[in-house]
Amino acid sequence: MKRLLHNGSLILLCALTFSSAGQASDHGVVGQTFPIIETDLLSVIEQRLTKLQASGGIDRMNAEFARRAEAKVRRPTPVAGITPATQARIWAFDPTIVIEKDVKDQKGNYVARAGQTVNPLDFVAMHQALVFVDGDDEAQMEWATSQYSDLKAKIILVSGSPIEQMTARKRRFYFDQEGRLTGKFGVRHTPAVAEQDGKVIKLSEIKLKGAS
Repeated sequence: MKRLLHNGSLILLCALTFSSAGQASDHGVVGQTFPIIETDLLSVIEQRLTKLQASGGIDRMNAEFARRAEAKVRRPTPVAGITPATQARIWAFDPTIVIEKDVKDQKGNYVARAGQTVNPLDFVAMHQALVFVDGDDEAQMEWATSQYSDLKAKIILVSGSPIEQMTARKRRFYFDQEGRLTGKFGVRHTPAVAEQDGKVIKLSEIKLKGAS
């Protein structure tokens, strides 16, 4: 086990080393030394891993991790707080942002300056609507898939399994991970549609027939 030399002991060692005529002399006790009681964590970890491997624990852990990862992909965590629409609602979302820092191209020319406002819709158009639905609500899924083709819109689930829906309906679906899109747009109910309207994005929450 290694020992830690106190500052006083280090001074004493230097004094002994460089004393005149190579003679050592007793300078008394300058400082105490204390042993470091440290656990070899790598050895402990290695021992535990060896035991786990021998007992099949690592294989079980890997299998459980794979199962949970697959389940998460198949059925992501639902977006919290979103419920079926009970009344129609329409509003506009302005995507304009304020540039925080100067932006330059590779040649040093200014693309945008700090404090400047930029609307992404001035440069990029939304060619597809974004349709938000509850993937576990059959009525919402039927409405969305009958109203919007893959070319016309991206259908984005806030709950349910995109993989199961893709298998059943033979088309692509997406998922609003962590509610990033619905949170940004202010969507609280489904179905909801986001589509470009000039320089803003028009948002509509739609009450389906029979919804109370």
